[in-house]
Amino acid sequence: MTQALLTVTLALGLAVMIMGVLLRRERRRARATGPASARRILFPFAGRALSTRALEAALRLAVAERATLVPVFLVHVPMHVPLDAPLPAQCTEGASLLETIEQRATAVGVSVDARMARGRDDRHALREAIGHERFDRIVAAVASARSEGFHSEDVTWLLDNAPVDVVIIRPAGNERRDAPSRSVAPDG
Repeated sequence: MTQALLTVTLALGLAVMIMGVLLRRERRRARATGPASARRILFPFAGRALSTRALEAALRLAVAERATLVPVFLVHVPMHVPLDAPLPAQCTEGASLLETIEQRATAVGVSVDARMARGRDDRHALREAIGHERFDRIVAAVASARSEGFHSEDVTWLLDNAPVDVVIIRPAGNERRDAPSRSVAPDG
């Protein structure tokens, strides 16, 4: 009985110490990152994978500028369905990628304000995001043969039409972060 009581007491003491360490760490992180910044960096992406280089660049820029990262998953809505139609497969993949971004951002102390923007193609969804979000800079990845991103026509459109500075990152073909695979029925 005495040994069981001692074991329970030690376990509770250890739990309290661990909680204290975690709370102190969280307070330090909150003080280090401070309140959410008024500066915002838009990070648009589409498809089933993220450019690791573009994400890392956006996070480094957000840390340097003490900005909030605004990742926007661009949802492609087929022409034969209404623009506001539910697209569970795409949105599930997008949510997985947004969660990945949020985890990476949290690890480096960057606040995140994630979004999804709908459009008939990348450019249309990007136009919607630019028209409805407030941001100070855009970081976007260019598509290559082995990674997803924006095609040259979309990059040109973005450079011509974005109201802020645009940072374009050419991803290395082997550097991409895939969404976790899930068995979901295709949309539309």
